[in-house]
Amino acid sequence: MNPLSNIWLHPKTSAAGLLIAIVTITSVLSTQGITLGSVGSGSIVTLISGLAAALLGLLARDPQSAASEAGSTNKLGAWALIALVLSSSMAMTGCTQQQRVSVAQEIVNWTPALVSSVDTLGGVVEMLDPASAIIVAPVTAGINAFAPQFELAAKNYLANPNQTTLALLQSLVVQLQQNTNASLLAAGRIVNPKSQKTALTNINLVATIVNTLLGLVQSISNRAQIAQMALGVHVTLAQVQPYMDSDAMQAASLRVSRDLALNTIPTPKQFFAAEASVGF
Repeated sequence: MNPLSNIWLHPKTSAAGLLIAIVTITSVLSTQGITLGSVGSGSIVTLISGLAAALLGLLARDPQSAASEAGSTNKLGAWALIALVLSSSMAMTGCTQQQRVSVAQEIVNWTPALVSSVDTLGGVVEMLDPASAIIVAPVTAGINAFAPQFELAAKNYLANPNQTTLALLQSLVVQLQQNTNASLLAAGRIVNPKSQKTALTNINLVATIVNTLLGLVQSISNRAQIAQMALGVHVTLAQVQPYMDSDAMQAASLRVSRDLALNTIPTPKQFFAAEASVGF
């Protein structure tokens, strides 16, 4: 069929197809970090996507008098849902340069607490009874190794936020988080109740900060980058959740929400669910 006559005979379907294409293309652009500039608190790309999705929703809700059009309306409703999912997913990973700088500063602000808690953990492990220390020492050594590297990488990213400095930050936070998760699992195998409690308490101080940093780094990463990060996961949060301090995580979430002036404060349950959905 001639494209021009097809548009004339089926204007609604053609318009829907055009809007879907716009949403899909803007989603791809956002995933690649292309914003086309900022507008308000978002970017031009997210604005275009949102408007296209909204218009598609109006088309899908347009009443039809003819019974023969019912199937077409149902299809448009499904297309609208797909477009809204695409635009919502894009909004989760798309952020402005100003937002990236704010998050980068927040990451740097957390690094002194990270280094301090890691140093404390190292001293605690040395004071455990020999049988307990031998269980956790090998995995906590990894935390000690990566913490100062992450601190330097965070400062480098804040000073020069580009894909190279971000990639290093992404790699280090995953290695740090995985060593912390492994340490929690190891502490769960400690037989001495007093030593186990001491180890878990101090590892949790590190875990709370590390998982806060993981969430912050993910917030300035696109979906493809988060998927790449997830390839380094060998101990999931679901495996260590029984050993984690939810109250401490909630307090950390409150601080991040306050510092970044966020409208919502995610609960630990929401955090675990979101991380599980992306492979952590």
